[in-house]
Amino acid sequence: MLVKPLFENYETEAFFDEAFDRESNTCRASYAETAAFFEGMTPERMQASLRSLERAFLKQGVTFTVYSDGQGTERIFPFDPFPRIIPADEWATIDAGLRQRIKALNMFLADIYSERRIIKEGIVPEYLVKTSKHYRAEFSGLKLPYDTFIHICGSDLIRDGDGRYCVLEDNGRCPSGVSYMLENRIAMKRTYPDLYRQLNVERVAQYPRELLKMLKTVSPRQQDDPICVLLTPGQYNSAYFEHTFLAQQMGIEIVEGRDLAVENERVYMHTTQGLVQVDVIYRRIDDDFLDPNFFRPDSTLGVPNLMKAYRAGNVSLVNAIGTGVADDKATYAFVPDMIQFYLGEEAILPNIETFLGSKEDDLKYILENVENLVIKAVDEAGGYGMLIGPASTKEECEDFRTRVKANPRGYIAQPVISLSRHPTFCDNSLEGRHIDLRPFILTGKETVVVPGGLTRVALRKGSLVVNSSQGGGSKDTWVLRDAE
Repeated sequence: MLVKPLFENYETEAFFDEAFDRESNTCRASYAETAAFFEGMTPERMQASLRSLERAFLKQGVTFTVYSDGQGTERIFPFDPFPRIIPADEWATIDAGLRQRIKALNMFLADIYSERRIIKEGIVPEYLVKTSKHYRAEFSGLKLPYDTFIHICGSDLIRDGDGRYCVLEDNGRCPSGVSYMLENRIAMKRTYPDLYRQLNVERVAQYPRELLKMLKTVSPRQQDDPICVLLTPGQYNSAYFEHTFLAQQMGIEIVEGRDLAVENERVYMHTTQGLVQVDVIYRRIDDDFLDPNFFRPDSTLGVPNLMKAYRAGNVSLVNAIGTGVADDKATYAFVPDMIQFYLGEEAILPNIETFLGSKEDDLKYILENVENLVIKAVDEAGGYGMLIGPASTKEECEDFRTRVKANPRGYIAQPVISLSRHPTFCDNSLEGRHIDLRPFILTGKETVVVPGGLTRVALRKGSLVVNSSQGGGSKDTWVLRDAE
């Protein structure tokens, strides 16, 4: 049952709250209409709307797979109906910061695979690049359309204790979650159409169209309608729902490695009409599994000799080979330096302070303060390979201390950030839960930042981990149009 007024028993504690200002003890202006809307709902209507949302997600099959439970369990993605609202002026800053960041990251990747200026001038250490798990020196000198390596990026943003937007990490290999952003919006528009219209929210439905447009612009063949496909590992992958969803929305074929073949350094797709040449592959498979003749010989997911076609410039891969260097959590620490080096600008969206295990002084600090830091493996994702010191046992802290000692290059550490919180419906009452934001950036001939993104919620009380694999859920993200 909803409390009336809505925030009567709401606790912000010491965190920055997106919707409620603890100093003035009032709802923030951008949330006033939304609070009033939910306040005006009867408990029966609220429960009916929640059931409607659940049915919508079940009908659409909006699922993800949890590997950590040992069973590969497929689950409905948890969803909270209280939307996250971002005013137009805040979004303008986010938009500018994301454009700046993706430009610098692409310049960095083009540089380390060609002239290596940033290394020669001592801005980024050479060892950092060479020891990155995803560095592909074999592809140095390869010319890519528009010098773009990261075509699709999902940089994770948080707000700190002062409400400042910061970048937590960049996801430039195979970022996921955009299908949940799109499905969340469809469900919210159907369930709360009056509120959606009332707030004049920016659209996100154009994402598949913009994605297809970008794919076509990076085609190596100059033709009116390049053939684009989405390459998936198959139905047992955790993000398979998203793969099928995006392929369907774009009207392109979803394929597995066995559906493609390489002849004369060109990629072909098997169809009922025979072989059709493929121009662009939107791959949702990591580098290591793309070509068993070039990378891992035991891979059954990829396409033999795909790298021959790629090196010959006869097919484009989205994202490009070797982008994982920019995903390395140790590389992340140098992105503000990249922005200054390539663009001559200060970073609009700051980083979180980061300590590198590969730096002697930083390593000493990490080992002495394990219990007070967040420690992350540089090449893990999804909330895996991470320790939150203050929330961990002595044994867990000691285990990570041993891991860092054994492999300093493999770990970074950051202070525990007081992630912002957002009102979330929990057991018929409104409670604050920690959130982050994953906006999506498309880059090819042009750069497009979708106005919104996937807001992820740590549904477990007190938890800072928002990943779906670790018990997180999501919210719809409403960017308000600028008043004219």
